[in-house]
Amino acid sequence: MSIKSLIINPGSTSTKIGVFEDETLLFEETLRHSTEEIGRYASIVDQKDFRKEIITNLLKEKNFDIHSLNMVVGRGGMLKPIPGGTYAVTDDLLEDLKIGKQGQHASNLGGILAREIGDEIGVPSYIVDPVVVDELIPVARYSGVPELPRTSVFHALNQKAVAKRYAKEVGRPYDELNLVVVHMGGGVSVGAHEKGRVIDVFNALDGDGAFSPERAGAVPSGALIKMCFSGNYTEKEVYSKIVGKGGFNAYLGTNDMREVLKMASEGSEKAQELFDAFIFQVCKDIGSMACVLNGKIDQIIITGGIAYGEAVIKAIKEKTAWIAPITVYPGEDELLALVQGGLRVLNGEEKAMVY
Repeated sequence: MSIKSLIINPGSTSTKIGVFEDETLLFEETLRHSTEEIGRYASIVDQKDFRKEIITNLLKEKNFDIHSLNMVVGRGGMLKPIPGGTYAVTDDLLEDLKIGKQGQHASNLGGILAREIGDEIGVPSYIVDPVVVDELIPVARYSGVPELPRTSVFHALNQKAVAKRYAKEVGRPYDELNLVVVHMGGGVSVGAHEKGRVIDVFNALDGDGAFSPERAGAVPSGALIKMCFSGNYTEKEVYSKIVGKGGFNAYLGTNDMREVLKMASEGSEKAQELFDAFIFQVCKDIGSMACVLNGKIDQIIITGGIAYGEAVIKAIKEKTAWIAPITVYPGEDELLALVQGGLRVLNGEEKAMVY
């Protein structure tokens, strides 16, 4: 019997939904929200009824019977650090989404909406591999400053999805493989997957590893401290240099790798050097994770939007193909990754995790 699913992926100014029958997409829609609409609400959680109404209205417009659903899956939010997996939206999980255990983010609404809609029609609700997935081994947490442990914030949903996709394609269990997974999008995260656990990863948000289109990655600590106390910048302004206005944006005023390559092809030495530096840093991260796995790597997997660039993949392969074979899954299909997480539970391939 087929399984029908409603998938909800809230962003800061949009709500993306998909309806699936098993892994087949029946329809999807990105519902855009104006700054004025969002601005009416004092907090993220206050947007819940507004977003729920537009979701249910869309389903009515599509003449889709919401009672035919077997599950509802939402994007996971800023919960406490948890192992990867598919989680039932329990009362404890719901409460931490509402309060924003590690911060307020639109993704917190994914589980909240999934639970409310699921309860109304009597079907289970889940979240899958939120960004706070934390499977780091103890030695990976050391930073050199006890008050500042290294943390695990990365593209867990897509990293886990492509790792499991590769495992399925080669006919081996994910928890038997050693993989280095590279996600390249607005941020870059490189993770060491050892037998089903991401035992080390470069924090993709605010302070680890390679720079990216919108993020600075690791920066010289001493110089950063001096900048913070120079009196020239507010805390918000410094943080925006690290997240949002860092990386490609800071050097070239664009967050688009295609634009960088276009500038380089038209003779911009600065753009070419930036491209080379990006490849240099990503490959250093891959090499670092190869050492974490003691050089015993079954595959390097490259994913994310930047992985569509042939020049990018060619350059990375030239520097890292000696480490392990490379598989490329360009882009990221978050809706499919979410439905696959729910299906693994309903089909009995995995047990739902308890928060």
